[in-house]
Amino acid sequence: MQKTPEFPDLLRLIDERSAAFRAAVASAPSLDVRVPTCPEWTLLDLVRHIGEGRRSWAATVAAGPAATSRIRSASDAAPTEVGERDVLVAWLAESTREMLDALREAGPERRCWTWWGRSQSPQTSGAVARHQLQEIAVHTYDAQLAVGAPQPVPDEVALDGVDEFLSTCCTTTTAWPHKPAVADFHAAEGRSWRLRLSADGARVAHLPAPDALPGTGTVAAGDLDTPDVSARGTAVDLLLVMYGRDALDSLELDGDRGILDLLVEWDPE
Repeated sequence: MQKTPEFPDLLRLIDERSAAFRAAVASAPSLDVRVPTCPEWTLLDLVRHIGEGRRSWAATVAAGPAATSRIRSASDAAPTEVGERDVLVAWLAESTREMLDALREAGPERRCWTWWGRSQSPQTSGAVARHQLQEIAVHTYDAQLAVGAPQPVPDEVALDGVDEFLSTCCTTTTAWPHKPAVADFHAAEGRSWRLRLSADGARVAHLPAPDALPGTGTVAAGDLDTPDVSARGTAVDLLLVMYGRDALDSLELDGDRGILDLLVEWDPE
């Protein structure tokens, strides 16, 4: 059974990944080191992105349904004393605390503005928490890679991350501009998803593990069609590919991989 982590668990995991991010920053030989997975950024750029972004989301969540766009404030900018590493790390910790406090105050069901209004993910503070976990998890991997000490994204985070990415970043009511297609994604840990692309947009559904229905890997008798392409790997492998941190060729691909290339290039907005 595929289950989203409970709201308190999402907040706990955000806190844990944020602490790991700060540890990477504290251990860096210099904040000027390049981030290989964000090639235009230094580690300092990434720090600013994380800190300022968490403060912005704190304000957006706190505003609730009244917000009509993401709330940004010049007062949330990173401290200018970049040579003071302790000051910057403390600012990062406070940024995370502000966002977590706003999420706890709001609870998981409160509506708020999100950029994914056309996706299958709800526009709630709970969905924000879920996406924020993935953002800090992937950027923690980026920071660790930049300082030469990459660690795998925790399995619990990666498994939900694949599900969250597909439902939030890949689904839309905007028409798919190519021939209709079906893409399956299989995690070695036993979870599978089917993404349907058509003139009606893109929708994702959960599938049993490939061995749950031998030879089909599908949900029910009415959904036994063969996918046009499928991708297999560990949840971490799938997540890193989805976020552009690894190449498609790192996965086991069957069928027309060109569909996945088109999906990567597609900007439905």
